[in-house]
Amino acid sequence: MNISFTEKQQNYISAQLSSGDFQNASEVVRDALRLHELYRNRVLEELRNEIAKGWDGPPSARNVKDIIKAKAQKYKA
Repeated sequence: MNISFTEKQQNYISAQLSSGDFQNASEVVRDALRLHELYRNRVLEELRNEIAKGWDGPPSARNVKDIIKAKAQKYKA
């Protein structure tokens, strides 16, 4: 498998190796993929829960833009 990284990503990997937390670039990438999987699964689960609440709950007075804005603000905090 051949993977290309941006300069910023290469610098990040180098910094992680310099910190001593990882012994090689593969460890950094594997750790990043594990975290990505956890994050992605969490986001999908939250979306499924919100969809279920929408189907099962009462009508909302908020519109789509209001809902998106509130969700974006939640993740900025």
